[in-house]
Order: sequence, then structure tokens, then C-alpha cells
Amino acid sequence: MAVTVNDANIAEVTNEGLTIVDFWAPWCGPCKMMEPALENLEAKYGSQLQFGKMNVDNNQEIAQSFKIMSIPSLVLFKDGKAIEKVTGYYPEAKLAKYLEKKISENESK
Repeated sequence: MAVTVNDANIAEVTNEGLTIVDFWAPWCGPCKMMEPALENLEAKYGSQLQFGKMNVDNNQEIAQSFKIMSIPSLVLFKDGKAIEKVTGYYPEAKLAKYLEKKISENESK
């Protein structure tokens, strides 16, 4: 299950390896649509990268610091540094392709 990320633990959660943080809100329809896809992807890739979820309603300052203007947004962290952001609804197959590419890039470095 994805780690609940917040103001107090974001540095700790993202400090090692690859971490993808889902910036979402309970009222967001596309966020709810992506939730099962993210759960399936975590089951598949959870040994290669960590998954986190941040409720933007409860963490507005952090969301602003990562320039989250719309949700859902996924921010990819590598060793504590935000390196990439994707915004909007993505079907599971497209997200899987994206994650496979990022994992492969990380392993080849």
C-alpha cells in the first residue's frame, strides 16, 4: 500500500531510490479513476520503486512548492530530488510504460 506522504515525512519517504508521489484529493474524479491503476502498478513495480500519496487539501504548501496546479499529478523523485512531473489522468498501460522507462533509466546509470 502506498505510503501516506505529508509535510513531515516527504523528505524521509523520497530520500532513497525512485519514489512516485501521487498528488490527489478526495473530491477529484480523475484521481479516483487512477487509484486502481496505481494500486495495480504498485503491486507490479513496488519492489523497484516506492509509491506515495499526498492529499493536496491537507498539504497545500508542499503541493505549491512542487508547482502542482492540477490533479492528479505524479511527481517522480530520485534520491530525494523531484526530477519529473506528469499531470492528468493516465490509463494503467500508459503509466506502466512510463514507469518501466524510468526504472530502466535508473538501473542503467
